[in-house]
Amino acid sequence: MLRRPWMAPLALVVLVFLAVSLPGYLSFDPARSRLPSPPGFPEYYPILVAHIVFGAIAMVTCCLQIWPWLRSRNLALHRRLGRVYVFAGVLPAGVLGFVVGVNTPFGPVALVSHVLLSALWLGTTAMGIITARKRRMAEHRRWMIRSFALTMSIITNRLWSALAATVLEPQLATTFGGSEIALMHAIGSLSAWLGWTIPLLIAQWWLDRGLQRRKRVDLHPERRVDQPADLHQ
Repeated sequence: MLRRPWMAPLALVVLVFLAVSLPGYLSFDPARSRLPSPPGFPEYYPILVAHIVFGAIAMVTCCLQIWPWLRSRNLALHRRLGRVYVFAGVLPAGVLGFVVGVNTPFGPVALVSHVLLSALWLGTTAMGIITARKRRMAEHRRWMIRSFALTMSIITNRLWSALAATVLEPQLATTFGGSEIALMHAIGSLSAWLGWTIPLLIAQWWLDRGLQRRKRVDLHPERRVDQPADLHQ
């Protein structure tokens, strides 16, 4: 972790987030759910719990996957954890995410965001698998960084939700005409979109920045410096 000072804070944030978020769902008590079950859809709650559990697996294994020390010391374990990340994390969580997203209580704007997020999460991860199988490892790393950003977006979603609630709740009687449903939709829609678009844009900026550095080094080899271009190098 010494070469990547952000690894320890990242692991701590993930552990704290899971410690706060998971227990309420592991109790299997719908009354403790953050999201209400739609009327006439009793299967929704177990689907939501499964989505959250598989998502938690994806978050933990993703942290281990981007840890350079583990990858350099035990490549076989890195590959096994990659399979866990995909087949016990992203794949089931992403597929179930469509069901959860379509039944969101936060309105149609949030619904579109949740469905698009699930599609992009599955798509970026699939591209990571395809490029790895073709031994195009530089492309594989780029796709997996995008997948990583989407995996962790649930954390930023909660942060944006808290910020939006703080800003918008005092406007309930004015901007929202006293409608708590309109307020809830606004908070849910803002956090849904900002939660994953901002991390994905930051990840893409990081990747483009590294690519530009490599191009400059190729043009001016005398200026070469040992500086990483992305999370995996």
